[in-house]
Amino acid sequence: MRDPEQFTEPSRKRRRRRFDDDIDTHPRRGPHTDPTDLAALDERFGIDPDGPPEGDRWSTWDGAEHGPEPLPAWVVTEHAAVDTELGVLKTGKEADVHLVERAVPGTGRRTLMAAKRYRSAEHRMFHRDAGYLEGRRVRRSREMRAMANRTGFGRDLLAGQWAGAEFAALGRLWSAGVAVPYPVQVDGTELLLEFIGTDDGAAAPRLAQLRPDPPQLCDLWHQLVDALLGLARQGLTHGDLSAYNLLVHEGRLVLIDLPQVVDVIGNPQGPAFLARDAQQMAEWFIAHGLSADAGPATLLDELHTELGMPPAAGASDR
Repeated sequence: MRDPEQFTEPSRKRRRRRFDDDIDTHPRRGPHTDPTDLAALDERFGIDPDGPPEGDRWSTWDGAEHGPEPLPAWVVTEHAAVDTELGVLKTGKEADVHLVERAVPGTGRRTLMAAKRYRSAEHRMFHRDAGYLEGRRVRRSREMRAMANRTGFGRDLLAGQWAGAEFAALGRLWSAGVAVPYPVQVDGTELLLEFIGTDDGAAAPRLAQLRPDPPQLCDLWHQLVDALLGLARQGLTHGDLSAYNLLVHEGRLVLIDLPQVVDVIGNPQGPAFLARDAQQMAEWFIAHGLSADAGPATLLDELHTELGMPPAAGASDR
């Protein structure tokens, strides 16, 4: 005999409320729809209806952190602007640098920028970042542990820290009149900078690529000393200075690659980084013909004086 409950009216399943942003994974086909026509089945096929009329993306100015004021006249801030990728300028272990044009369609308003993009978690990070990070802290112990253990989350945090540190240092130094690229904006791990080069996209050469004659060498040396003294007035040193992270554009020396900028007083290894920067640059200039009187000890003594530090050890012996 059947169970009497089998003859009761079956319970109705409650239909889930449908929202406007629900995605219909089974689109209805009209009587004339070709089942092989992917464009009719997937509205994402082809051109993005929300994309810019030209270029690769809408300008990321809105929502990013901006550089110091007053903004240079060449900075494009219009919401209608679009960004176009023009190629790779440099690849590195920690970041790649791309050439990007930001322009307002239909107008002559355009500018070139260097887009420095720090690598994500699955890529190698700074090989000596422990020394540079001394004195930099985050509030949450969980984040400190993640960075110390180099977990995926920790490496993402480190990438963001490097981008943020370089952006802050460039803004501070640019405002102080030091010869560095203007930092246009930072958004996550992407840093947009003033492009140092020509209007047709040719990047300025690095100091290491040049063989300056004696007058030019002397002029570049004085520009370098002025830049290092400008850093010292802010209590900083580059931390990894060499002829490869100095650009020369139309006779002007420009410091680049400052994510590891070091607080000379706040970082226990600060004086050692300062001494290394001075030694490497003085040796390069002397090797290329500068008088040996402009040695590492002389330069380091000047920097110590600017920083309010005692003379460098051995300075009196030179």
